[in-house]
Amino acid sequence: MTLEEFLTLDDVEPLPGFGLCEVASCHRKRDSKSSPYCHAHRVRWSHSVARGSVEVDQEERWRLVAAPIAANNDVSLRGLPDRVVAEILYGMQARTNEGLHTLHLTLRNLTNRLRELELPSLTAVDRSQVSRGVQGLCSSLATLVDRFGRTPESERGNDVWHGAVFGHTGRLHFTAIHQAWLREAVKEWAFFTLPQRRGRVMSTVQQIVNSFALLSESLRLQRDDHGDDIRALSRQDMTAFTNRLAYLHHTGVISTRGWVVTCRSVLNHLGRMRSLGMTRPGRVLHGLPDDFTLFPEDIPDDPEDSEAGKDLPAQVMQQICELLSSLGDLGRHGEENRVAVELLIDTGRRPQEICQLRWDCLKQDSDGEHVLIYDNYKANRNGRRLPISQATAGIIVQQQERVRTAFPATPTTDLMLLPTQRANPHGRKPITSSWLSNRHREWVASLPDFLVPTPLEVDGVLTTKMLPFDKSKIFLYAYRHTYCQRHADAGVPVDVLRVLMDHRMLDTTQAYYRVTEKRRREAVDRVTAMQFDRHGKRVWRQAKALLDSEHARRAVGEVAVPYGVCTEPTNVAAGGQDCPVRFRCVGCGHFRTDVSYLPDLEAYLADLLRNRERLAAAVDADDWAKAEAMPSDEEIGRVRRLIKRVKDGLDDLDENQRAEIEEAVAVVRRGRQSVLLGMPRVRQPLPDLRPARSA
Repeated sequence: MTLEEFLTLDDVEPLPGFGLCEVASCHRKRDSKSSPYCHAHRVRWSHSVARGSVEVDQEERWRLVAAPIAANNDVSLRGLPDRVVAEILYGMQARTNEGLHTLHLTLRNLTNRLRELELPSLTAVDRSQVSRGVQGLCSSLATLVDRFGRTPESERGNDVWHGAVFGHTGRLHFTAIHQAWLREAVKEWAFFTLPQRRGRVMSTVQQIVNSFALLSESLRLQRDDHGDDIRALSRQDMTAFTNRLAYLHHTGVISTRGWVVTCRSVLNHLGRMRSLGMTRPGRVLHGLPDDFTLFPEDIPDDPEDSEAGKDLPAQVMQQICELLSSLGDLGRHGEENRVAVELLIDTGRRPQEICQLRWDCLKQDSDGEHVLIYDNYKANRNGRRLPISQATAGIIVQQQERVRTAFPATPTTDLMLLPTQRANPHGRKPITSSWLSNRHREWVASLPDFLVPTPLEVDGVLTTKMLPFDKSKIFLYAYRHTYCQRHADAGVPVDVLRVLMDHRMLDTTQAYYRVTEKRRREAVDRVTAMQFDRHGKRVWRQAKALLDSEHARRAVGEVAVPYGVCTEPTNVAAGGQDCPVRFRCVGCGHFRTDVSYLPDLEAYLADLLRNRERLAAAVDADDWAKAEAMPSDEEIGRVRRLIKRVKDGLDDLDENQRAEIEEAVAVVRRGRQSVLLGMPRVRQPLPDLRPARSA
């Protein structure tokens, strides 16, 4: 009979099976009474013994660690300890909730390796024990499992804190602080300060913790009790600490900047610990002597910068902007990286502020002008507004269209302008500033050298050569410095710059474009070699260096007198407010100007001509009033001749000398303070690094 007919018989019953395969990971049935394995594992065992990879007396362990038979994309957790099974299930659930994708093949390889290791938990796995292909998944699962059940309160007692518990990335290590009282005090301070900080919180706080670790090391090495007796401390221990820092700096262990930061951190935050009441009875610092402290005079001076801020030269910026398209070709996140760098250049915002931009960050004011809406994470100020150009707005609109196409189902209120492509199925996660920084560094390293004119002294003669620019100075934050410097060079007042940069303190803004005295003196020497009086005659034709008194007098003149320098003693003493000729500088014998004032002189001439035409057209003013206010032909002619003489002086220079003068002019104008003495104020237009770009 046929099989179908046989199966329909009433007396047909199935025979009992031979039992499950005795390999721990296998869920199949044994294929005979004589073999303890399923067919596939019986063949695998025979081949292993035949090849000599497994000894016969190792069969019992082979059953425990042998991999299951792969089928139907299944991943078997059989044969693993119950805790490891629970950890894998929880980790996979957490990864899926975070939008992370996991390949079944990777998970299968990991579980097979875990059976071989026979470890009680995922957290006990060392990266060297697993293959490179599964290291990432293993670390991810172990991190999620290690984070399970942790709270900020429970974390306080540990010597290593997980940043994710506090809403940050990274970890905080207190293990380098030897004294228990100091370690607990720093922990309590860190617990207090973490919610108050923004940006790269864990790394910033770790730097402060490291400063106290240096203090702890000093106490351990220089005290008989190793600093454990808090009541025995005194000012002498702090003096020993400052001496040790000086020694570490001298031997090159810490930099000058590290020396300053360490002293400043200990001074400020030890005082903060006292203000938090840690010295009260029953608290961790009870009994700490009052003289165990640093004084402001213990902090060494900040190292003098060799450059004016960290702004990039215009030649470098132009080359970067021309090559930006290649940044968009760098595979994953390439387009987001390009847009981010363009916005950094155009807006001068911090990298984190650009990365965290929302999809709807572009708005229009009542006058129709575009503004960028961003959050100042460093100062914890949200909803900040920055005026931007139409070209910058066009970049944002194009990126909005790309994001909308990639994530059509997500509401725009939830979208990010620069979404990451990793673990982000709905476009709600942005790229990180660290990711952007790494990709930007790789991109800059792949570019050809940036050649910039560099003044050199060869055989006692100043000359200018095209030399490669140091690429290590091209980083994301340098674009913010460059943005500020471009506006400062264009004549934007420092108080307006403070608002544009979104700084609280004016000193912070000034630090972005300060000019060191050495660099400014060199520039003044070069510019003053082309100094003219009111008749256009060279005053310092043969000058090679300026006296200190001339430098001081020039600084006073820059503050008080527009379009040049005034050497009239009474006016200089009055700060430029006691001019006997009412600021008719071009007719005064005490007036000096140079090539750095050429834009101001040209603007002054244009203003004189405009005023003359406006007064000539006035019909409701008396003749004497019009005559008093009318710019004289002599003044206009004098200004014209002075401008021509300065330009002729520039034409007499060769190309290298002209490049040196232009660089010196930029430095001098950068450090010059703007003044208003009843004269027209001049603001130069902001140079466009990409003039060919359209809105």
